[in-house]
Amino acid sequence: MLEEFQGQTVVIDLRSPYVCLGTLERWDAEHVEVRNADLHDLRDSDTNRESYIVASRTTGIKHNRRRVLLMRSEVVAVSLLRDVII
Repeated sequence: MLEEFQGQTVVIDLRSPYVCLGTLERWDAEHVEVRNADLHDLRDSDTNRESYIVASRTTGIKHNRRRVLLMRSEVVAVSLLRDVII
């Protein structure tokens, strides 16, 4: 299923208080690779997860990583940023 999201801007919700936004590059059995990513710790702001994602869709992703490898076991959901309802 991830094949249809490859090369597109995605939102990856993680089990932890982190969310990752960026371009889905590739994946394997253990990792998901995201390029030009915003790896955001939700504890660093007063904004909840949904508000942060909607704001990122509206104002653009604040890239803070060129490349991120996420543990697949920590991924809760993957969606296209354009599918986020404003």
